[in-house]
Amino acid sequence: MRTTATIINTVTVLFASLTSAIASTSPSDVDTSLTFNSGILVLAFAGFLALVVVVQTIPAIITLYSMIKAAASESSKKEVTSTVLK
Repeated sequence: MRTTATIINTVTVLFASLTSAIASTSPSDVDTSLTFNSGILVLAFAGFLALVVVVQTIPAIITLYSMIKAAASESSKKEVTSTVLK
């Protein structure tokens, strides 16, 4: 029963992912020139959003670095205390 449900779910996800491929007839239907003809304000807004995303990655990188540093220092303290107790 469980394998039947897995197969049905797999086929459903497969068909759901194929609908967007079926909908587009050819790659030439996509017109990207509309984005660049929108005007300077639209491009400035998109640039501002990209800047916000980039600026938000800086604290995330700093936090990740400090977490890794703390984990490494805790593991080295455990090694030192274990060698002292032996």
